[in-house]
Amino acid sequence: MKTIIYTSIFLLSTTLFGQEEGNPDTTRVNMGKMEIILIDHSGDEEMDEADLDTLDAIPDEEEKEKFEAHWAGVDMGFSLLMNKDMNTNFDNYPYWKNDPARSMTWNLNLMEHKFAIAKQYFGVTTGLGFSFTQVAFKDNYLLQATGDTLFATIDTVSTYSKNKLRAAYLTVPVLLEFCTNADEDKSFYLAAGVVGGVRIASRVKRVGEFDGKQFEQIQKGTYGLNSFKLDGTVRLGYGSWGAFASYSLLPLFDTAKTTEVYPLTFGLSLNF
Repeated sequence: MKTIIYTSIFLLSTTLFGQEEGNPDTTRVNMGKMEIILIDHSGDEEMDEADLDTLDAIPDEEEKEKFEAHWAGVDMGFSLLMNKDMNTNFDNYPYWKNDPARSMTWNLNLMEHKFAIAKQYFGVTTGLGFSFTQVAFKDNYLLQATGDTLFATIDTVSTYSKNKLRAAYLTVPVLLEFCTNADEDKSFYLAAGVVGGVRIASRVKRVGEFDGKQFEQIQKGTYGLNSFKLDGTVRLGYGSWGAFASYSLLPLFDTAKTTEVYPLTFGLSLNF
C-alpha cells in the first residue's frame, strides 16, 4: 500500500512540477492544458528591477512629461460681438456692431500642465497665458464713459483709419482634453472647458485725419469693461496646428452702463 502511495505522489509531482535540464532556475507548473513558467533571477546580478517588471506601473516623472497638453502656444482669431439672443442686432446701440475682420484677438499661452487621468488619452489641462483683444468700430464713433453710462457718438470732423477698443487679460484655462497619441506631433486632440481671465489693461486707440493732418490718439481707461471674463471654449487639431472657438459667458461690459455684449471668437492655434 505504501508503495502505491509513494509512486502516486512521485508521478503527481513530476506532472505538476518540472525543471528544464541545464536551467535549474526555471520551473514549469502544468495544470491540464495550461503551463506556468517560473524563473528565478535572484542569482543574476546584472538584472535590475526595471528588467523584472513586466506589469504596467504608475507612470514615473519622465513618463508624465510625455503627456503633453495642447494649451501652450499662440492663438490668432477674430471676434464678433453678439447680444444676449446670440445675434448681431444692436438696434439701440449701433456702435456695438463691430467690424469682425479687424477685431482681432491674440492669445499668448505660456505655461501648461496636464493632470493625466487615463495616461495620455484623457486628462485635465490648465496653465497660464495672456489674451489681447480689440474691438474695431465700423464708423467714426467716439467711445465715452461717465460714472454710470457707456455710450458712443459720431465724430463729424475727423476721419478714422483705426478706431479700436483694446484690452489685455491674464488667463487661466481648465480644459478636459482627449488625445490619441502620447507623441504630440502625431496626435489628434480635442479639448473643451472654460478660460477665466482678469483684465490688466485697457485703452482706446484712434488713428485718423483732422483738418488735413494725420493724428494718433491713445486714451487709457476702463471704458465700462468688466474686470473679469469667463469664456467657454473648444480646441481641436492635429500635432502643432489646431483651431479654436470661444464664446464669452460673462458680458464684455458692465450691464449697468450699457447693454449686454458677448464676444464670439474663432481662429487658429500654433502649439509649442
